[in-house]
Amino acid sequence: MNEIITVSDIAVKQIKKIILNAGTKVEGIIVDVDKSGCSGYAYKLNYAKNIDPMKYEVIEKDGIKIFIEPKATMFLIGSEMDYSSDKLSSRFVFNNPNEKSTCGCGESFNV
Repeated sequence: MNEIITVSDIAVKQIKKIILNAGTKVEGIIVDVDKSGCSGYAYKLNYAKNIDPMKYEVIEKDGIKIFIEPKATMFLIGSEMDYSSDKLSSRFVFNNPNEKSTCGCGESFNV
C-alpha cells in the first residue's frame, strides 16, 4: 500500500527540531483531523508519547515516525505534509487533494 501522506524534507527537518526540544521522550508526532473551524475540519498535531503504535498507521522517514490517527485516514489520503515559514508566521501545511474548500484564514477545510 502507498503511504497515506508524504512528508517533505523541510517538514521532516522541523519535526526533528520539535522532537529534540520536547523536553520529554517523544516517539514522533500524531497527525489527526478534528471537527473544528468555520469550514468543518482542522488538522491537529500532537506529540506521540506512550502510545500503542499498533493503533495507528505509521510513516517513517529519515528517522522520524509520524502516527496517523485511523479516523483521519480518509481525509488525508494523497496529501503532502509540508512546512512553510515567512516573516509573519511558520506552520505545517497540508497540500490535500481531498479539500473542497478552506476558510479565509486557512485554519480549516471542508471535504
